[in-house]
Amino acid sequence: MWKRFPEYKSLNLSQVNRDILKVWDDNDTFRRSVREVNGKGEFVFYEGPPSANGMPGIHHVLSRTIKDAICRFKAQCGYEVKRKAGWDTHGLPVELGVEKALGITKEDIGAKISIEDFNKACKIDVMKYTDMWVELTRKMGYWVNMDDPYITYDNRYIETLWWLLKQLYEKGVLYQGYTIQPYSPAAGTGLSSHELNLPGCYRDVKDTTCIAQFRVIRNEKSEFLYTNADTADVHIMAWTTTPWTLPSNTALAVGKDIIYASVRSFNPYSGAPITVVVAKDLLNSMFPAENSSLELSDYKQGDKKIPFRVLGEFPGSSLEGIDYEQLIDWVKPDPGAFRVITGDFVTTEDGTGIVHIAPTFGADDYRAGKENGIPGMLLKRKDGTLGPMVDKKGYMVPIMDLDIQFVRERVNTSSYTGFEGRPVKNEYDDTIPQNADTLDVDIAVNLKQQGKVFRIEKQIHSYPHCWRTDKPVLYYPLNAWFIRTTQFRERLIELNNTINWNPQSTGSGRFGKWLENLVDWNLSRSRFWGTPLPIWISDDRKEEKCIGSAAELKAEIERSVAAGFMDKNPLGEFKEGDNSAENYLKFDLHRPFVDDIILVSPTGKKMFREPDLIDVWFDSGAMPYAQAHYPFENRENFSGMFPADYIAEGVDQTRGWFFTLHAIATMISDSVSFKNIISNGLVLDKNGNKMSKRLGNAADPFGIIDEYGSDPLRWYLITNSQPWDNLKFDASGIDEVKRKFFGTLYNTYSFFALYANVDNFRHAEEEIPVEDRPEIDRWIISLLNSLVREVGNCYGNYDLTRAGRAIQDFVTENLSNWYVRLNRKRFWGGDYDNDKIAAYQTLYSCLETVSRLAAPIAPFYMDQLFRDLNMTTGKSGEDSVHLASFPGYDEKLINSDLEERMAIAQTVSSMILGLRRKVSIKVRQPLAKIMVPVTEKGFREKFEAVKDLILAEVNVKDVEYIDDTSSILVKRVKPDFKTLGPRYGKMMKEISKAVASMSQKDIASIETTGSHTLFIDGKEVILTREDVGIISEDIPGWQVANEGKLTVALDVTVTDDLRYEGIAREFVNRIQNIRKESGFDVTDKITVLIEDNDLIREAVNRHAGYIGSQTLATKVAVVSEFPGGNIKEVDIDDMNVRISVAREE
Repeated sequence: MWKRFPEYKSLNLSQVNRDILKVWDDNDTFRRSVREVNGKGEFVFYEGPPSANGMPGIHHVLSRTIKDAICRFKAQCGYEVKRKAGWDTHGLPVELGVEKALGITKEDIGAKISIEDFNKACKIDVMKYTDMWVELTRKMGYWVNMDDPYITYDNRYIETLWWLLKQLYEKGVLYQGYTIQPYSPAAGTGLSSHELNLPGCYRDVKDTTCIAQFRVIRNEKSEFLYTNADTADVHIMAWTTTPWTLPSNTALAVGKDIIYASVRSFNPYSGAPITVVVAKDLLNSMFPAENSSLELSDYKQGDKKIPFRVLGEFPGSSLEGIDYEQLIDWVKPDPGAFRVITGDFVTTEDGTGIVHIAPTFGADDYRAGKENGIPGMLLKRKDGTLGPMVDKKGYMVPIMDLDIQFVRERVNTSSYTGFEGRPVKNEYDDTIPQNADTLDVDIAVNLKQQGKVFRIEKQIHSYPHCWRTDKPVLYYPLNAWFIRTTQFRERLIELNNTINWNPQSTGSGRFGKWLENLVDWNLSRSRFWGTPLPIWISDDRKEEKCIGSAAELKAEIERSVAAGFMDKNPLGEFKEGDNSAENYLKFDLHRPFVDDIILVSPTGKKMFREPDLIDVWFDSGAMPYAQAHYPFENRENFSGMFPADYIAEGVDQTRGWFFTLHAIATMISDSVSFKNIISNGLVLDKNGNKMSKRLGNAADPFGIIDEYGSDPLRWYLITNSQPWDNLKFDASGIDEVKRKFFGTLYNTYSFFALYANVDNFRHAEEEIPVEDRPEIDRWIISLLNSLVREVGNCYGNYDLTRAGRAIQDFVTENLSNWYVRLNRKRFWGGDYDNDKIAAYQTLYSCLETVSRLAAPIAPFYMDQLFRDLNMTTGKSGEDSVHLASFPGYDEKLINSDLEERMAIAQTVSSMILGLRRKVSIKVRQPLAKIMVPVTEKGFREKFEAVKDLILAEVNVKDVEYIDDTSSILVKRVKPDFKTLGPRYGKMMKEISKAVASMSQKDIASIETTGSHTLFIDGKEVILTREDVGIISEDIPGWQVANEGKLTVALDVTVTDDLRYEGIAREFVNRIQNIRKESGFDVTDKITVLIEDNDLIREAVNRHAGYIGSQTLATKVAVVSEFPGGNIKEVDIDDMNVRISVAREE
C-alpha cells in the first residue's frame, strides 16, 4: 500500500497509457481477468477475424472499442470472457495484393510462377502487418488473446471446414449447377450474392443506353401488327443499359398481361417512317402526348417535334411466339432463337416494357431462355469448349481464339471485325484513355447507322462492382458448387427474429430483408490461395466423394496407393487423434498439394479434385466451429463455446460475416450463431466523406493515440453518437473529450488527493452512515446509486453511448460542478470532524465508483484512478479496476424527491447564471432578488428546500414566489410540431394559429392543469404541457429565462450596497490568486493591505471581516502607503488597485 494519494503536475493521458500497459504486463492483469466469479459462468464472445495484409484504421478502433467495452463489463460482472483472437488469411484481398507486388496477373499463375510459389507468397503477405495490428490492439487497450489465435490457413481450421462441408454434402444441400452468376473479370472468379451486396458494391455510373428496333418477321402470327401499318416493316423496341449484350440477344420478353401499343411515327435520327411496338404505359416517355395532335404528313426530317399515331392496342400474350430478325449478325446461334416470349419479370417501370434477352448474361434471361427453349449465344473455342461471346477477362472473344470450322459456319467476320477482342467495360483495360469511347457507344452508333436504334443517351444507373477490385462485375454462365441456402430460408428468418440486434432496424431491415430474398450460395472460387473444395469426381462425373477430415483423406489415399493411382501417401506420417500443431504441419491441405491427390471411386476409377476453392466468407463464418477444431477437439464442451453471447463488427459485415455465421450455424446446428450483436456504422471524415489514403483524409490511429491517449479516443468514438450511426470523425472532438470529461475527473481527483493528503485521510475511519451525512452528501450518493443502476442497465442492453454519456454528465455536471464546488470549505477549512470525514468518504466513493463504471470504455485512466485510490486505502482487495466487480446499487439510498429538488436547484441556477452573462453582470456581484412563478402543486415546497443553495450559488439575496403571473410576466406560447404533427397532421396550420392567439389566462391554465382544449372547425384538440413551448418575455429592470416548465425572473438593478459587496468578493478572488502565485500553503495565514480610494475604502471597511474569513487573512486594511513587501496591481471593477499580500510569520 502507498502512504499518500498520488498527486500529478498535469494530465498526460498518453503517459497514463504507457504506465498502465506496463502495470498490466507486470501483473499479468488480462490473463487474471479471464476467470469466473460467483458462479456466473462463461460469456462467449466471437472475434471477427481481420486480415493482416492491410493496415488497421480508425474504424477498427471503433469496432474494437465496442467489443472490448462489453467484454470488460461482463468480466466485471463475474463472467469468464475468454476472447480468442483470429486472423482471416485466405481470399481475394491477399491474392490481388500478391499479384500486384509480383507484377503478375491471374493468368501468370501456373505459367510464370508456380501455384506453390504463389501460395507461399500469399502465406507470407497475409501476415505482413501483424506487428502493426498487435501494436494497435495493445495500445488501444483491446483485450483479446493474441498468443493463441485461430488462423484460417491452419490445417486444423481447414479440417473443420471440410467437416462442415461434408455435413452439408450429406444433407444433400451442397450441389453443382450451371447458372448465371456474378463474375469479376478483374479478379478472375465468380462471386456470391452476399459479396455483391456488400456496402459500396452497387454504384451509380453514367453509361450509354439505347432503345433498339428489332424487325418483326411478317407471317401469319405477326400479321395483326401490319393491319393498319403503312410501313414495310414493324419493329419491336427494347431498351438496354448494356448495349454490349445486344450481339448476344436471342429473344425478347413481354409481360403477358401488359397492354402494348403499335405506334406509327418517324425514326428521330434517319427520319424514316416507322411502326413500332411499345408498352402503352410507357408510350409517352418516347412519344410526348402533345405530339399526338401533329399531322404525320407535316413532318420533315430534323423536326424536334415528331408526330405519332397509335394504330392499335393488344395484350402481351398476343405477341408471344412472334419471330424477329437478328439485330446484330456477328454470330449465328443454335436454332430456336429470335422469338418473343413472356416473363413475369417484365415491368413498365422504365424502358419500353419489352426486355431484350441474352441468356448468357443475366439470371432472369438464362431462366427465361431455359423455360422457353431459347438457346444462348454460345461460341466454340479452339479447345472445343462452348462459352459466351465475352471471355472471362471481360473481352469480346477474338476470332483467333475460336474454332476454325465454327468461324466458317457461324461467324460474320466482316461485321464482327473491329469489335472482337475489345473489353466490354473500359475499366478492364488500364491502357484505354479515361475518356475513350466504350464498346457500348460504338455498338449503339453502329445500330444508328443502320437505322436500328430509336434513342441513344447517357443515363445514370446503379451497377455492381467487385468488392475487392472496384471494377465492374459481369453476370456470367458458370459451372459452380452451391449451398442450397434457400432450403433453410424460413428457419433462418425464424432464428434471426430471436437475435438482439443493435440497432434493431439492421436485424429486421437490412439483414431480415436479405434473408427474405435469399438465393443459393455460390461457394466456388476460381482462385489459388484459399480452402480447397474437398470433393473428388471421376472423369465421367458419375462418381464423387466429399472428404470430411484429414484421417478420412489419409485412408482414401491408402486405397489409391493400393490401386496404383498414387506412389505414396503425403499424409503417411499424420497420426490420427494427435491434434498438435506439429502433427498437422506434416502435410498441407492447400493447392497445389491437394490437386495432386488422386482417389479411387467405389467402382475403381480415378477421381480428381474439383479445382475450385470455397468462398472465403465460408472460412470466417465457420469460425465458431473451426476455432475450436470441432468436432476433432472440444466435442464434449462445445456447448459452452457455442453460440456466442455477443459479437460486434461494422455494418458492412451484415451480408458478409454476419450472414455466413448465421447461415452455417442454422444449417449445421439449427441454432443462432450469436445472441446479441452491435453493428457499427462507418467512420467518415469531418465533412462526411469516406476516408481514404488517396484523398488524404484518413485518420492515423497510432498518431492519435500517441497525441491524446487511447481513452479520449475510445470515449469520443462511443459517446459522440450511437455506434450504428455513421460518425463524422473530427480530432477536435477528442481534444474536447479530453478537456471536458477526463480533465474534469482528473481535477476532481486532484482536489480530493490534495486535501486528503493534508488531513491524512486514508478511509481508515468507520463509515459514517449515509443518513447521518448532510443532505448534499445524501443527494450525490442518491445520484451515484441512480447512475450505477442506469449505467448497468445500459451496458446490459448493449447501449454503450447512453452509459458513457450518463457517466460523463454525472462527473461534469453533478460531481465536479455542483458537489465539489459547493463543498470546498468542508475539505480545506475547519477541524477533522465527522462532517469533513463524511465529505471525504462521499467523494472517495464517487470517484472509486466512477472508475468502475467507466472502466469498460476508458480502461487506462480508470485503472490509474482506481489504483491511486485503493492502493492508498486498501479498500478493495484487487490491484486493478478490471479485476474488481461492477458496482451494485442500493435502492434504499436512492431518493427521487431529493434528486428532483436538486435538479431544480441546478437548472434554476444555470438559468440565472445565463441571465447574468446576458447582461454582463459577474457572479461575484450580488443581486437583490429573483421571482419564480409557482405553476404546479408542491413546487413551492420543493423550491423552498433548495432556496438557500440557489441563492448562494447565484449570489442573489432573496426570492419572491408568484402565484398569479398574468399581471407580472408576459408569456408567449408556440406549438411543438414534433408531438402535435403525428396526431393532427393537416390541422396543424389551424392549430398553430389558435395556439398563437391563446390568452395569458389560457397559458396560465395549461401550466397549472397540464392541459388545454381548443375547438377547431368543430373538432376537439386537447393540448398537453408537452405539446407547447411557453416563453416569458423580459420586463423592465428584469431578465426572464425559461427552460421546460421552469421560469425565473432576475432583478438586474445594482444598488450601492450591492456594489460594495461585489467589490469585496472581487478582492477575495484576487487575494486567492495571489496566494497561489506566491506559493503559499493552503493553511498559511496572511495580512492584506489595499490601496486607498473612496469606492474601495467603503467596500473594504464594510466587508473586511468577510474578506479575511475567506482568505485566511488576520488583517485586512486600506492604506495610503505600503511599508514594502509583495505588492501587486489588480483590476477591481474596471479600476487598477494596488494590493499587498504577505504571509504572517
